[in-house]
Amino acid sequence: MKKSPLAMQSTSQTQKNKPLHEKEALVKLLRWHFGHAQFRDKQLDAIQAVLSGRDCFCLMPTGGGKSMCYQIPALAKPGIVLVVSPLIALMENQVIGLKEKGIAGEFLSSTQTMQVKTKIYEDLDSGKPSLRLLYVTPELTATPGFMSKLKKIHSRGLLNLVAIDEAHCISSWGHDFRPSYRKLSSLRNYLPDVPILALTATAAPKVQKDVMESLCLQNPLVLKSSFNRPNLFYEVRYKDLLDDAYADLCSVLKANGDTCAIVYCLERTTCDELSAYLSAGGISCAAYHAGLNDKARSSVLDDWISSRKQVVVATVAFGMGIDRKDVRLVCHFNIPKSMEAFYQESGRAGRDQLPSKSLLYYGMDDRRRMEFILSKNQSKNSQSFSTRERWLITVKVLDVAGKRFSRVLGNRYLYHYVKTHAMPANIQTY
Repeated sequence: MKKSPLAMQSTSQTQKNKPLHEKEALVKLLRWHFGHAQFRDKQLDAIQAVLSGRDCFCLMPTGGGKSMCYQIPALAKPGIVLVVSPLIALMENQVIGLKEKGIAGEFLSSTQTMQVKTKIYEDLDSGKPSLRLLYVTPELTATPGFMSKLKKIHSRGLLNLVAIDEAHCISSWGHDFRPSYRKLSSLRNYLPDVPILALTATAAPKVQKDVMESLCLQNPLVLKSSFNRPNLFYEVRYKDLLDDAYADLCSVLKANGDTCAIVYCLERTTCDELSAYLSAGGISCAAYHAGLNDKARSSVLDDWISSRKQVVVATVAFGMGIDRKDVRLVCHFNIPKSMEAFYQESGRAGRDQLPSKSLLYYGMDDRRRMEFILSKNQSKNSQSFSTRERWLITVKVLDVAGKRFSRVLGNRYLYHYVKTHAMPANIQTY
């Protein structure tokens, strides 16, 4: 249900005599627009920092509520918050959610018509823009034309914050490096007094340092939330001990009933084959990967978000930033590329804090395939040794699990690995 514009204005009026970053005023905004009674760990600290004009680096687990750290500031004072995001599906999903709450949000991407883009630009050029949040890709942000528009908005005192989502993508040491993110380093030069908020769910200390230096964050407030998700149950199934991994997964999904699930595969062909198998077995599912056209991908995403489809069988990009909190099962049908990637992807389950499950299928064929891919990349990429090290940590965990016929990895076990990359002795086996 949409909130009325009048209600938003009256909320602002009650705060007229109070500093915008006071807790009481911010909690009122949170309750009115999002229906939450209190902020989660570190959210309030991040919000108050950027509202006071300070840069902030925020490391929160998947499902930790990172988006609230820039959405509340957008409501707290007049002006625009720019959100840089890596995926069009992510931007579209968040904008739909904001509009349902009566919050003026838009996104700019190559998928939009010229008419839609013109309307957004006209609003930005108006004396009093109605937009509160504008989502853009890093590629667009780096273009001279868009940067010129940003500088004009800034010169009018209307640009309150630049939020960089999935900020680990800027680091060549990270598990998901994207060259287009590197161009964001120019933001500080063009917008010297606009606070920058960098957000990520996965970043080792080396990556954290690289992100803050690359974005030229000035005396940033550094916030790190706990990555222990006690509502998540982790299980490993060793493919070499199963008669048929496809049939086993089908049985798992049926046993879970009509619940929401994501199944991750490394290759598009596996997505298509597994999706067809599960559909033939009576599971409501669809494949999602870059081999589908924009219309097909959008249709699958809409069907899954609206519960018309129970399961999506997808490549790893799916789900990043998608605001669906009731995912009960996340399955990796192939070995993930790194422990960081595994944590981020499995963490898309149980964002509503209810009990949920991560299931990983591991086999020696997967290991050999990944070793081959890494050996091919080694001669091309200067960071390949770092990539290989992170992957070998993942393999070490799973090899031990398989050889001991382990069926269960406790959440503390995974948490320990992500945090320290050390080998704990308390693996659960039976």
